[in-house]
Amino acid sequence: MSKTSAGIPRDQIMVVGRAPVMTMVIEAMSTLGDKGLLSLRAREDNIPRAVVVANILTEKMMRQNSRVYKILLDGDMKPDGSMASTIEIIMTKV
Repeated sequence: MSKTSAGIPRDQIMVVGRAPVMTMVIEAMSTLGDKGLLSLRAREDNIPRAVVVANILTEKMMRQNSRVYKILLDGDMKPDGSMASTIEIIMTKV
C-alpha cells in the first residue's frame, strides 16, 4: 500500500469535490469505519464542503465514534502565479 508524504495510506484520503454532500458523507463514514483514519482534502471553493462533511460526520452520523484529529491549512502556487488555498482535515475513529 503506497502512502503519501504525510504517511497516510492513499485509500484513506478523500478529495472533496462537487459530488453531493451526503454522498461524500456516506463514503467518508464507510472509510472511517473500516480504516479508523480518514483525510479529507479540498482546494479553494470546495473547502467549505470539506468542513460540512467533517461536521456532519462528527456531530450527526458518528457522534460518539469520531473526532477531528488535526486540521492543516496551506496554499499552493498556481501556474499563473496566484495562490490556491488548501485544507486537510484528519479524522479518527474513537
